[in-house]
Amino acid sequence: MKPIEEYVRSIPDFPEQGIIFRDVTSVLQDADGLHLAVDLMQGKLDGVEFDVIVGPESRGFIFGVPIAYNLHKPFIPIRKKGKLPCETVSIRYDLEYGTAELEVHRDAIKEGQKVVIIDDLIATGGTNEAMIKLVEGLGGEVVKTVFLMELSGLEGRKRLKGYDVESVIAYPGK
Repeated sequence: MKPIEEYVRSIPDFPEQGIIFRDVTSVLQDADGLHLAVDLMQGKLDGVEFDVIVGPESRGFIFGVPIAYNLHKPFIPIRKKGKLPCETVSIRYDLEYGTAELEVHRDAIKEGQKVVIIDDLIATGGTNEAMIKLVEGLGGEVVKTVFLMELSGLEGRKRLKGYDVESVIAYPGK
């Protein structure tokens, strides 16, 4: 099996000039790449005590669910506004170009539960910061966040200072 970095397709000048887009779909489209990505992300949880995994729509679902399944842990979806049927709590946050809103069921996370966040990418850290606020607002404790890829040039870790953040692949640029 080749290294995980070789499964990621890099597309120059997308979505704008000077940006290199790191395409996770090329990982997903290869059985070995998907298997390796899940295994490597799951390996970042060795020795971590936790109760539940949360992940954002949609790529957090892709990686979070198989890890939760493998470790026999519940998976809590964090969705875009208006997609969950029961009572929710929500958070509005800033994106690079505009704003977004995330929701989770009010009863999804119990007071004192230890939570791991799984997602495909950390860029500026805004989405992850919003998820942390949702989890903590419900009384959960975020014990770790794991990403497949990190765009370290965007310094997302700075927004997550004080949290245990790990990525499988770190790209130096944006």
